Amino acid sequence: MGSVYKVIEVVGTDSASWEAAATTAITTASESLRDLRVAEVVSQDVTIGDDGKPDQFRVKLSVSFKFEK
Repeated sequence: MGSVYKVIEVVGTDSASWEAAATTAITTASESLRDLRVAEVVSQDVTIGDDGKPDQFRVKLSVSFKFEK
């Protein structure tokens, strides 16, 4: 029998890197969602601080998890 998965979008931020932002998003999502399967990067951006340097890295992810009846 096949499975059904639900897909949602989440956004993670971190001052260190896009990878850290993605980890933040997945870790936080896993606190309330069970059986996470795949996270796909939809977009990445970075805010620039007053000093002209990267301030916050942001990643939008599509995250899928097993749908339960």
